[in-house]
Amino acid sequence: MCKEEGKRRSSGQRWRNPGPGDGGSAPPPPPPVWNQRRACGIGVGGKGGFGARAWTWKVGIGERGSMLTVLRVHLPSEIPVVGCEITPYVLLRWPDGSISNDDVPESAPLNGYCMRYKWYRNLGDQKVAVCSVHPTEQATLQCLVCLKEKVPIAKSYHCTPRCFSDAWQHHRSLHERAKKAANENGTDEEEVFGRFNSSGSGSFNSGLSGIAPNLLQSPGLNNGPISVYPTTVADKSGEAWSEVSRSRTYTPTADDINHVLKFECIAVDVETRIPVGNVNTVLTSRVIPAPSPTPRRVVPVNGDLLGQLDLDGRTSSGTFSVLSYNILSDAYATSEAYSYCPTWALSWPYRRQNLLREIIGYHADILCLQEVQNDHFEEFFAPELDKHGYQALYKKKTSEVYGGNSNAVDGCATFFCRDRFSHVKKYEVEFNKAAQSVTDVAMTAGQKKVALSRLIKDNIALIVVLEAKFSNHGTDNSGKRQLICVANTHVSVHHEHKDVKLWQVHTLLKGLEKIAVSADIPMLVCGDFNAVPGSAPHALLANGKVEPLHLDLAVDPLGILRPTSKITHQLPLVSAYSSFARMVGVSPGLEQQRRRMDASTHEPLFTNCTRDFIGTVDYIFYTADSLSVESLLELLDEENLRKNTAIPSPEWSSDHIALLAEFRCKPRIRR
Repeated sequence: MCKEEGKRRSSGQRWRNPGPGDGGSAPPPPPPVWNQRRACGIGVGGKGGFGARAWTWKVGIGERGSMLTVLRVHLPSEIPVVGCEITPYVLLRWPDGSISNDDVPESAPLNGYCMRYKWYRNLGDQKVAVCSVHPTEQATLQCLVCLKEKVPIAKSYHCTPRCFSDAWQHHRSLHERAKKAANENGTDEEEVFGRFNSSGSGSFNSGLSGIAPNLLQSPGLNNGPISVYPTTVADKSGEAWSEVSRSRTYTPTADDINHVLKFECIAVDVETRIPVGNVNTVLTSRVIPAPSPTPRRVVPVNGDLLGQLDLDGRTSSGTFSVLSYNILSDAYATSEAYSYCPTWALSWPYRRQNLLREIIGYHADILCLQEVQNDHFEEFFAPELDKHGYQALYKKKTSEVYGGNSNAVDGCATFFCRDRFSHVKKYEVEFNKAAQSVTDVAMTAGQKKVALSRLIKDNIALIVVLEAKFSNHGTDNSGKRQLICVANTHVSVHHEHKDVKLWQVHTLLKGLEKIAVSADIPMLVCGDFNAVPGSAPHALLANGKVEPLHLDLAVDPLGILRPTSKITHQLPLVSAYSSFARMVGVSPGLEQQRRRMDASTHEPLFTNCTRDFIGTVDYIFYTADSLSVESLLELLDEENLRKNTAIPSPEWSSDHIALLAEFRCKPRIRR
């Protein structure tokens, strides 16, 4: 799926006085006045700039230039969600006259001034029941079995009979889990349903069993210091507000659901503690619980068709699981590209938490993620997944084409569970360098310039060799090191450059062949190949060659695919999800998955679903002589996704779906 590269300002950047070019002409500041405006309905939630937002202008005592002054305040999203932090945008004029969005905390004052922040919850709002699946909808029915089994009350509500019917499979599992927890006498309801849900919050946990409690507390549930005795204040209209935080950033909790929040900020004299200037206030919409998509199940394909497996606790000692997932970079997640997705669900603070919840819930041993921004890897995914036992490796795209913020450059991230694997070796593939090598050998200077302009796309691949810490029961490899090679890539998106896509895939496979010759180990090739089933790149991966008359080979202006007989590889690769099509047997789960497969290509009907495109571009390939597929993560139903037009949506935070396969190593046979 083609995405527009977005340019963004980095945090902490300083500017001249605002004016034309800052996302809209900035009017001169009005006279000092106490003002508050509700964010709801004012167009809040854009991806940057100073457009039509809920902001306030406050220029008071600080106008004379020696004090700290707040110029603007607005919120990043119009709807706050439980568990997703809110960091208001606060634009300041510093004492030296410069303008910045840097914070000025009490620990690092400027000219004796600092900022003071407070968050309040409206106490006058009436609580109304909201749907556990569609939290922006009011509930019209309630499941009485949930009340009997002591399921958290917020999970018992649905907006329509159709909503209840569609969610029944997942909803029934809540009854079973609650009953099981009650029988075990030691399992706290909070452990089963998640900390955010235990007080009736809705469904942050999303029903994925086995999520560790610390996921539900991180990041950012440290909402700063609050008074020992909660402070309740009344505004000019007489509405009562309870103070909930004294931090600039606030993460809504279950207690905030259906309540409006108020953010206040003001400059303060550090010595006297006296505020200077006017209080700047902005209000949110009502807080909603996080949506709760039905958890995806794992379907066995190894002949054991006795039922479907839950995600937690399914991996036996001799198997391992691999996840491949394009998570949609924030730089591409614009309202222009995905106008059907609510802006609050498209915001990165919401999506990152929803993605993390989903990824952790799969309990995969190896994670291959694509479109992971450099700053998001370092500041979020690496530290958060580290808490769950994953070691991280990352390769950022090269940036010869992209000219925006270097922090917003995305790349491929591979994580592996430290308890199950250790890191042996890492290879980085830069297709730009490969292009330089190809053009250096066979082209004149003039040809080379033209060729590089076509071949250089900044795409990369990350190859990791891991050593298994678990034993391989049933094989003859006992006592020997069990190595596994995992390739993670994101191939060029340019649809008209079919030759470039095929060349990149071929380059990657030739590199993997060299590793296979030296090590003779099982191999996995995962990623977003931006190639549909039947295309030349897919044919090369699945068949080891491309037929000479394939239509894609007609696009070769540089001659890099000639002779076509050289576009081959010797790895015995098979697509993991083709196991659904090849499996013989009858089970409800398997039959349902077959209906979601393309009978002619033996691939899923789609892995990428937007308003303008639906198709399969993501794959997990494996060497069939050394690995066998034990089970696969179920595919999603298009009709269900189309209820929200497409993805991303409040339930699913990427325009791609995650793929997961569980493998078992076979007895070693020399290739």
